[in-house]
Amino acid sequence: MAGLARTKEKRIKRIQENVLARSERRLLDWLCARMPGWVVPDMLTAVGMLGALVVFAGYVCSNLGDGWLWASILGYVVQWFGDSMDGSLARFRRIERPRYGYFLDHSCDGLATTLVVVGIGLSHYVLLEVAFIALAGYLLLSIHAFLLVRVLGEMKLSYAFAGPTELRLVLIALTLAMIFAGSQPVLFDTLTWFDLIVGSIGALLIVFFIGQTVITARRLALEEPARRPER
Repeated sequence: MAGLARTKEKRIKRIQENVLARSERRLLDWLCARMPGWVVPDMLTAVGMLGALVVFAGYVCSNLGDGWLWASILGYVVQWFGDSMDGSLARFRRIERPRYGYFLDHSCDGLATTLVVVGIGLSHYVLLEVAFIALAGYLLLSIHAFLLVRVLGEMKLSYAFAGPTELRLVLIALTLAMIFAGSQPVLFDTLTWFDLIVGSIGALLIVFFIGQTVITARRLALEEPARRPER
């Protein structure tokens, strides 16, 4: 009984408050129930990474023609499917491997996001320097989420009612705008509207990181008040 209690104490609490969470969960459960038995979570993780590579390739090849951006949009859909379904299928079938799954999933998330953002920066729509601001913001929030798991036992999957799915939809909308609006500079004869949007998203992510850091530090300070040194 004591061993079971310790196992329950170590279980991570998932906090997901994004707008599409409930409807997305119903869709994922529906897909899990119909997934063939030969499909395993690791296979879906690989599908997610393939989707990220397609997104990257579409943005890079858009330098040859805007039509390649449709490949990036398809890649976002494939990446959502693989990234969202791997853990969902494991939990649905009750075959979770908590440490392995946590490590592999978040390692792949970091690599996939790097591919997507760098791909955007290698297109002719967004400067690479601007894309790096967005990447820094994402990585900072990821660090915050990993620290929460360690200090609070909570895995925060959304900020300001937005999570990875909402962010993908924003990026798909941005990619559609690239196709139909072009990339004319609007500021300093260098920055496009897409530079301003991507840079603003990156700045917002950094602000969220700072705000969440302050909130969490205050919470921990209350739970662990300062102690006077023993004499």
